[in-house]
Amino acid sequence: MTDNDPLDTLDDAVAATAFRRLVRHLRNRHDAQNIDLMGLSGFCRNCLADWIRDAGYEGDKMDARALIHGMPFGEWKTKHQTEATPEQLARMEESLKKNGAEH
Repeated sequence: MTDNDPLDTLDDAVAATAFRRLVRHLRNRHDAQNIDLMGLSGFCRNCLADWIRDAGYEGDKMDARALIHGMPFGEWKTKHQTEATPEQLARMEESLKKNGAEH
């Protein structure tokens, strides 16, 4: 949390509803590859899985990824993940440099 951030005043139920909508949106948008999300925004579905664990989700890393991806992670990778290009990897690396401490 950040001091005096209005986001911290957002009702938890509203925030949870918005989070679930985001996750369901990403479940539907398989064309939005994790590597591209990382390159543009510095986070991806796997980050969301890590963040729910940081927030107290009791499942392990693979349980959290399955929750976010809507299926076991290995199955999601097989069905939807493409091989990252050198350009995508470079963009991701540059994007990650912009992330703040809360990532």
